[in-house]
Amino acid sequence: MKIALAQFRFPVGDIDGNVDKILDLSTQAVNAGADMIIFPELTLTGYPPEDLLLRPSLGKRVSDALHRLFDARLPVAMVVGYPQREDGKLFNKAMVIDHGRVLADYRKQHLPNYQVFDEKRYFQKGSETCVFEFKGATFCLSICEDIWYDGPARRAFEAGAEINININGSPFSIDRTTERQAQVKKVVSQWPMTTLYVNHVGGQDELVFDGGSFVVNSEAKVVASQPEFAEDLKMIELRQNESGWNVVEPAVVPQLSTEAALYEALKLGLADYVNRNGFPGVVLGMSGGIDSALSAAIAVDALGADRVMGVMMPYQYTAQISMDDAESEAKRLGIRYEVLPIKDAFESALHTLNPVFGGKPVDVTEQNMQSRMRGVFLMALSNKLGYMVLTTGNKSEMAVGYATLYGDMCGGYNCLKDVPKLWVYKLSRWRNEQSEVIPERVISRPPSAELAPDQLDQDSLPPYEILDEIIARYVENDESLNSIVDAGFDAETVRKVIRLIDLNEYKRRQAPEGVRVTKRGFGRDRRYPITHGWKPGV
Repeated sequence: MKIALAQFRFPVGDIDGNVDKILDLSTQAVNAGADMIIFPELTLTGYPPEDLLLRPSLGKRVSDALHRLFDARLPVAMVVGYPQREDGKLFNKAMVIDHGRVLADYRKQHLPNYQVFDEKRYFQKGSETCVFEFKGATFCLSICEDIWYDGPARRAFEAGAEINININGSPFSIDRTTERQAQVKKVVSQWPMTTLYVNHVGGQDELVFDGGSFVVNSEAKVVASQPEFAEDLKMIELRQNESGWNVVEPAVVPQLSTEAALYEALKLGLADYVNRNGFPGVVLGMSGGIDSALSAAIAVDALGADRVMGVMMPYQYTAQISMDDAESEAKRLGIRYEVLPIKDAFESALHTLNPVFGGKPVDVTEQNMQSRMRGVFLMALSNKLGYMVLTTGNKSEMAVGYATLYGDMCGGYNCLKDVPKLWVYKLSRWRNEQSEVIPERVISRPPSAELAPDQLDQDSLPPYEILDEIIARYVENDESLNSIVDAGFDAETVRKVIRLIDLNEYKRRQAPEGVRVTKRGFGRDRRYPITHGWKPGV
């Protein structure tokens, strides 16, 4: 039999548009000779629909959508994901529609409720195995999280299933493709069913779905796969032999390197956020530093140079090499570039505040005012031109609050929000290997906010090699202060970093949306109270 794997964008909330896409792709599959086409998890609503699932009109909209699929009576079995309320309970489901009739219907058994997932807020779990016959083969249905547990596959295998269809809404994080394939191979090695793993692709707010759908045969080998970060309709032919149902012509797409995959995730997340929210382009402050340099490169690769505007806003602490490097990168990228000095505006603000500030020493207040003045300029350009402000702070800075609220945190989206500083360097070098768009000394010179004379990041923060590791242990792994110190880190440094992370939760609550790429990002992934008395020692 021939099966089409449909790895495409199904935008959240666009139920009518998603049905149109299902019907169009199904028609393409029919014309290509397919017997079945498989779509990702919650195809009708997109994933994750969040509190749209609580809207009273959801049931009717989904019912109308299903009837459109029934009425089409297409000569292909369509495997679609959808939410449905039954006896007052909402279920995450998968249905097989063949020639306008229901061939199989399944309720998701394992509901993820960790990291970015909170399905138990909306859904009730199913308990029944779904096994059905089609074209001489015995199939079972499963949904995403089900493949990470032994029970669903075991029960389906014991019921006679030979082919496991697993539809997914699995977001990207670093090295996630390898983890998914390893898990499916582990399950198949125990319960030998050829498994068809189909995933979403595209950006959805802070989540990016990387596709990378694949087929594992009954011998636990990956025999077919689809590209990462790209829409793709893949035809596979299955034929039965002594070991089960196998792909006739294996076709495995090479996996991207870790750097390439991370860069593609950042690019796709930004592109879909900007395009689907209707922005004509983005504007960002270019400081001559590495964060804004990498952000500008990602923006150009995601949107095109004609939709990106860079702005240098110098003051007396801005080094000439910073101005030169920012201009050089703008020219290499081919973007519109403006220089808007903040001297007059900043000094006018100081004059206005003098009755209150007079006699008080200069401190971090004046540094923050410089950053906020730049934020005012960027937001003015955004209002006038319609461009979204792209902020450029990285995860290391966001973690410890090394950013100015209503200043350099001012904007609509941040590519680097979940990218640690050391990864900023790795990605910049990787991007330059493709074509050199970031001046080498931007990568090699010590980073500085340039808000005070001779200022360097390392004056306020531990070296990034140490800082990033402490952040990863405390934020992503939930290690305690004592545990991190026991791992060999200086106790006073760890105490300082943890204190800064905890103190700056209020800033992160007001930070713009950004692409989530690590195992645990700030945002929906890590929900810590602002006001608390927790002691981080143990």
